[in-house]
Amino acid sequence: RNEKYDTLIVDTSGRLSNNDALNQELLKMKRVIQKFMSTERDADNKPIPNLTVPHEILLVIDAAQGRMALDSAKQWDDLLQLSGLVLTKLDGSAKGGSVVAVWRELGVPVKLVGVGEGIEDLRDFEAESFVDGLLGIGAAGGKQEDESKKLEKRLIELRKARDERAKASQASAPKNSGPGLQMPPGMPGMGGLPGMALMEEEDDSPVRVITPVSRKTPARRKGVSKKKKKGRR
Repeated sequence: RNEKYDTLIVDTSGRLSNNDALNQELLKMKRVIQKFMSTERDADNKPIPNLTVPHEILLVIDAAQGRMALDSAKQWDDLLQLSGLVLTKLDGSAKGGSVVAVWRELGVPVKLVGVGEGIEDLRDFEAESFVDGLLGIGAAGGKQEDESKKLEKRLIELRKARDERAKASQASAPKNSGPGLQMPPGMPGMGGLPGMALMEEEDDSPVRVITPVSRKTPARRKGVSKKKKKGRR
């Protein structure tokens, strides 16, 4: 303040979210900043904590982190109320997909990305190019522009083929005519069996399951069984 700086960045250094002692240090840092930035005093002339600071509490996430990124973000968000994420090491092979889970679970946005080690390598987050990088398409998807265009074209073709298969499957699906369908005489392996029918199992599945069942009632089948036993005796 005496040197008239308008921005102060406090680096809390690397620490584990399950270390209670270090987490309490973070809370103490926050309280000290709120007291130092106080603009009001109470009746005893003590500074009233300024709850509007720090203006930003950013969690730095390594792009190579997986599930642990979400677990850490949950704990620190409960403790400090995070305002945003900084995704680093995007200049390597890691894609940083873990921030998608953090945003979905906690609603904490990504504000900055790091693509190098210098301050000039800290850039604003651009959602569209980030998603392109995850999918391997667009300008961020490959090292060469031609490669990116090929990947993008291939993805479009795969989506089109998937949609066409879905339409063909729906068009060829048999219409629902209810339970007790008569078995076609030409059905391979079953058309010649007398006294058989097809029973359709009704459910919400798009695939219809049809099971061959006997026309004979349980009582008749039981009577036939008794006659056979008597004849053997």
